[in-house]
Amino acid sequence: MPVSHTASAPEAMTDHALRAFLRGLPGVDEVGARARAQDLSTRSVKTTAKAQAIDLAISMVDLTTLEGADTPGKVRALCAKAALPDPADRTAPRVGAVCVYPDMVATAVAALDGTGIGVASVATAFPAGRAPLEVKLADTARAVADGASEIDMVIDRGAFLAGDYLKVFEEVVAVKQACG
Repeated sequence: MPVSHTASAPEAMTDHALRAFLRGLPGVDEVGARARAQDLSTRSVKTTAKAQAIDLAISMVDLTTLEGADTPGKVRALCAKAALPDPADRTAPRVGAVCVYPDMVATAVAALDGTGIGVASVATAFPAGRAPLEVKLADTARAVADGASEIDMVIDRGAFLAGDYLKVFEEVVAVKQACG
């Protein structure tokens, strides 16, 4: 369930303004979340509703390969699985996207042509986000140019954990602009 709040990001983003904004966001009510989860776990759901929920969940998942040993052949095989997850059941739900490194986007786009399945890419120096902004933007530009329909951005965890929220914010803005 989405959380709504009335706070909006400050117009002129400064480190001080960003910290004030972040401190003003509501926290997670752990006790309430646990109680809601417990309540939901005791409900009985009809079989058809379960099947629809599972199909919906699958349609929102990215089928992913992010190994240093990825090859075009491995990516094409993953795309074939995404397009036809169960050859014995043509009604089996398909995933929302196939997620690959930026250098494999063109291969995935070609393999998924005509299927309606998107291609996501983990641009921006996956997995730690520890690279200069120029590298992250080049990663993003390549993935977008090659046909990625989704960019899964990795923030600089080191900057975030050090409290350099403005750097993280500015990188998010820059990458979003690079996505077009």
